Amino acid sequence: MIFYYEISLSIFVCFVAKKRFVYKFSFVIHSMRLLLTSSGLTNDSIANALFDLVGKKPEDTTVVFIPTASNVESGDKDWLITDLMNLKKQNFKSIEITDISAVDENIWVPSLKRADVLFFEGGNTYHLMRWLNKSGLARLLPELLKDKVYVGVSAGSMVTNPDLALKLSQVIYDEDMVETEELSGLHFVDFYFLPHLNSAWFKKMRRENIERVGREISRPIYALDDDSALKIVDETIEVISEGE
Repeated sequence: MIFYYEISLSIFVCFVAKKRFVYKFSFVIHSMRLLLTSSGLTNDSIANALFDLVGKKPEDTTVVFIPTASNVESGDKDWLITDLMNLKKQNFKSIEITDISAVDENIWVPSLKRADVLFFEGGNTYHLMRWLNKSGLARLLPELLKDKVYVGVSAGSMVTNPDLALKLSQVIYDEDMVETEELSGLHFVDFYFLPHLNSAWFKKMRRENIERVGREISRPIYALDDDSALKIVDETIEVISEGE
């Protein structure tokens, strides 16, 4: 399921499972190919959307997995292992793991340059965005993505927003409670991507809460469940879903 909220029109639309919707909006800032997901390649529809974006067979496609957002998440990380296993199932030519917070630029830049897919794992959105800025990758990404596909998982998708929507995160996810200042995102899109709609792990991530907080947000909001994604090519946004 995908819940789309457009404040200026005061309309609420639910996109239902196993249907595709294609829209052309002026919500995409940069000309690039993006696949924004809640939980990675959770089903064949999302995986096929990635293959379509790349334009290569899986066995000819190279992926770099960037786990930086997950570093500060404590406890069981079976979700990270699941995301990696879902990647492995696709039979890519190679999956390289590169943490931009752990290695020097002279290591991670070549790693990203030789990949077809830049796969940004989930975790803490603020931690990832700070390292995107600190490492200099935020500055390099628009050029890198001229011939690569950006895949985001949860926080990896949220950093493409105009900003990190601190109030939304604090109300809906009970996260980033120690943060006091809004942080700018990559601003690859001009809407807010919110992952994990109706998830058992995020009990406040429900339509009624999005509606309530969304009244204070001036941009459109896309809220996606864990079996849905947004496939974006330039200004065309396609909803991919096998959700509820």
